[in-house]
Parts: sequence; C-alpha cells; structure tokens
Amino acid sequence: MFTGIITGVGRIAAIGALGDSSAHGKRLHLHCPPGYLDDVAPGDSIALNGACMTVTGFDAAASTFDVDVSAESLDKTAGLDQIGPVNLEKALRAHDRLGGHIVSGHVDGVGQVAARDPVGESWELRLTAARSLARFMAYKGSITVNGVSLTVNQVRDTDSECEISINLIPHTLHNTALGSLKRGSRVNLEIDLIARYVERMLAAGVAPPQHGAQTAMAIAQGSGVRS
Repeated sequence: MFTGIITGVGRIAAIGALGDSSAHGKRLHLHCPPGYLDDVAPGDSIALNGACMTVTGFDAAASTFDVDVSAESLDKTAGLDQIGPVNLEKALRAHDRLGGHIVSGHVDGVGQVAARDPVGESWELRLTAARSLARFMAYKGSITVNGVSLTVNQVRDTDSECEISINLIPHTLHNTALGSLKRGSRVNLEIDLIARYVERMLAAGVAPPQHGAQTAMAIAQGSGVRS
C-alpha cells in the first residue's frame, strides 16, 4: 500500500532486456536520492510513477537499485520503458501518516496530458482518460497521477473519453516529476480505492452495511489529499 505522497524523484538510468521476445520484460536500473535506500532490503516494494515494483537488487552507497518489470506491466503502464525521471514512493508502514489517500500501486489506465497552463502561482493540468474510467472520476475526488495523490477539480465526459482538471501547486511541481509533463505526455492513473469497491457493490446489487459505509466516509473525510 502507498499514500500518493512522493518520497523522492529518481531516474531510470538504464534499461535491459530480460529476454529476446516481446513476451519478456525489462530490467530497470535506477538512480535515487542519497540515503533513499538506507531502510530498503531486497524484495521491498517501491512505486515507480505509481506502479508497484519489487526491488531485486540495490547498492545503497551508490544510491542505485534494480527492478524487473514484466511485459504485462510494460503494456499497461506509461514511462517505465524510457530513460528519464520517475516519482518514487516506498511502501506504507503500519505506523506511517496517511498524508494522501489509500493507493494500491496498481495502474488502472493510461491517460494523456491535454493541456498544462499557468493559473496564478499554480498550473492547471488537464488529462484525458478512457471513457471506462469516467464513472470513477468525481468533483473533489482523489486520483493518482504518476503516483501522486491529487484532487479532481473538474470532470467533463464525452462519448469517447473523460477529461479531468487538476491544480498543481508549486510545491508539487518542485518535489515530483510532474513538472516535466507536457501536452501529449502519457501518465499512469489509479482510481480511488473506495470508488472501486463502491462500483463493484453497486454492480452486484449489494448495499453496503451501514457501519461499513460510515467507516468508508470516516476514511474519506480523515485523509488529506495533496493538491
């Protein structure tokens, strides 16, 4: 589990093939901030641009680590097959503060940057996503973009897609890799976990128990979301 609060910006420095066909994945070699790996062990989970990956090897002194990414993960995500900056978040510990919202590290779809425009001291980021994700997008709801917990400010549905608007404050741009996004950039999206379960219960025609609904509401109200 993760929170969508980025703990470091790393860089994919090298990409190696794990086999000689499209059925094989890639091995990524990443650089990260000094000291970032001091509490990391082989087998630990680190989210790369919102996609949960397993550390297969690391050199704490050199601030580098490796992950193996399957062909399936490469097909369902964006930005993990390219040299460049990535958002990093280590897995949530039981005693950690939940600063963003509950994030699983499983990418639900790939969106695309439609616009990135300055608004005062901040930036408006407009993203398009598949129409199948539209029912999970809500005004003032939570969305994870390349691993960053953000708040949806506007939602607009069309017959073919869904467009959402997000505000990026300077702190977010300075402390994540979202500052490198431009029109046409592809991004990893993860919908809100609570919305996922509500949709499943409604589709199955099952009403949530009253105490369960109260618990979900308490979680939603009690978790802060970075804008």
